[in-house]
Amino acid sequence: MDNKSSRQKVALISVYDKTGIKEFAKNLVDLGWKIVSSGGTAKHLTEAGMPVTDVAEITGMPPILSHRVLTLHPKIHGGLLALDTSEHLAELEKYGIPWIDLVCCDLYPLEEEIKNSSATRESVIEKTDIGGPTMLRSGAKGRRITICDPSDREKVIEWLKKGEPEREEFLNNLAAKAEAVIAKYCSASAEYHSKGELKGIFGKKEIECAYGENAYQKPASLYRNLNVHNTPDGGRLEATRRPTSGDPLAIHNWQLVAGSPLSYNNICDVDRMMQTMTHIGAGFEKNFGKVPDIAIGAKHGNACGAAFAEEEINAIDNMLLGDLRAIFGGSVMLNFNVDEKIAEELIHKYAGAGRRLLDIVAAPSFSAEAIEILSRKKGKCRILVNPNILKAGLSSLDTTSRFRYVRGGFLTQPNYTFVPRLQEPEMSVFRQGGSPTPVAIIQDVILAWAVGCTSNSNTITIVKDGRLYGNGVGQQDRVGAAKLAIFRADDATAFAVDNPPDVGRLEASRRPTSGTGADLEGAVACSDSFFPFPDAPEVLINRGIKTIFSTSGSVNDDKIIELCKTKNVNLIMLPDSEARGFYQH
Repeated sequence: MDNKSSRQKVALISVYDKTGIKEFAKNLVDLGWKIVSSGGTAKHLTEAGMPVTDVAEITGMPPILSHRVLTLHPKIHGGLLALDTSEHLAELEKYGIPWIDLVCCDLYPLEEEIKNSSATRESVIEKTDIGGPTMLRSGAKGRRITICDPSDREKVIEWLKKGEPEREEFLNNLAAKAEAVIAKYCSASAEYHSKGELKGIFGKKEIECAYGENAYQKPASLYRNLNVHNTPDGGRLEATRRPTSGDPLAIHNWQLVAGSPLSYNNICDVDRMMQTMTHIGAGFEKNFGKVPDIAIGAKHGNACGAAFAEEEINAIDNMLLGDLRAIFGGSVMLNFNVDEKIAEELIHKYAGAGRRLLDIVAAPSFSAEAIEILSRKKGKCRILVNPNILKAGLSSLDTTSRFRYVRGGFLTQPNYTFVPRLQEPEMSVFRQGGSPTPVAIIQDVILAWAVGCTSNSNTITIVKDGRLYGNGVGQQDRVGAAKLAIFRADDATAFAVDNPPDVGRLEASRRPTSGTGADLEGAVACSDSFFPFPDAPEVLINRGIKTIFSTSGSVNDDKIIELCKTKNVNLIMLPDSEARGFYQH
């Protein structure tokens, strides 16, 4: 055989999707390469005027078994697996096997067929590629140039033109990707044929964190989910609103424009805030057809402030008043763009002579002046941009299946995609005086529901006049959650009264008051599940709550309905099987 360094290089190309393959092959031909191909790919390239050697000319055999066996031949895999040793080169020469330098191959669309509602076992089997994965694995093991991703073709051409720098690392990275693609491919087949008894999880590292939740928990990383782009949502979202490609709001699609790299806890907070933000937006879009300006403040993932308004500044002000103490050092997410005025409001409103310290501010965009105002020393404020959070609504809900580690395994479940449609007259079990529930009350219910169902259960959430007053999260009983929500509302009000800078700028109806605590007269309360007894509703009603949203399913539902009738309190109940809002249980 000719010396490998002086002979013409050979590329084996076999692709299902022909998009862009002519351009790639032409680049190789222009660099002096020989193209080997078969079947549809060979015909496609030949018709484009490129010289192509058919695989059958090398193997001496035509395709057999309805094209099931074509490239599965020693003269192909020997050319991919041979080592650059005198012994292997002699064997190649003895049997007339060409050394193959590059394999470019994609796979039959197995996963698309599995997702097809009309797929059958036979159709899935026919879309299961054997030759493609085998060629890629042979190329990976033989440390050839192994291309399984169309996005890598141009990179390979540029690399060849530059003289193949850092060859070993480059080839290793391509081989690793090929092995991952094949592993995921085989896992999809195993999951389908086992009817879900077998499942694999695949990811690509996007962010390496300094540590996990605590400093001793190292290493910690964010991996992008490679299992799916979008998982079917069971029909809960309208078909026209379902994403058709990768999730634009995935964590790795947020751009860090200022501040230190995201920590493990930062990533968790951003994920949680997105759940809250998208549920608020989805609730408004589903019930009113549009999404208002929304501001969320969170601490340890749970909202400590949340508000909607027709004007951005009002949304900021009302969010801050949710809990001026808790928001210090917390995280903020907005569904509107941030300019100098908004940034000043976030940092200085109700902050006295100093400035409010924030750990994260996430929004669709920031002006240069806003970034300068929000930034902290040593990059302590991470400023994140994603245009897709702008007025995010129904189509922005995360529909991908969620999984969670438990000792010895992991749990999976569909995502949180339920959004209530609160329509009169069906929505209410009881309405005050029998009159329709005002739109403003329904808006408050949506905010309370969205915050409550994306906070650690058990949760009771209190909202009034478009802003969060108290979020009683993570409690073991509903009475405790109700009391905690009221306590947090009272405590936040007392703190605002004791720290009064700028309070005079608020309208009287929004001004914190001293005395007995928060003014909860006419407020809305949301429970993330049913009340087992009337005691928790009674706690809420005694503080002035006039509308309660919960689920039904308790043996004491009748008692709770009767209590609300007696007290003339709006009661909205949806079935627990449909509307229960347990989150991060």
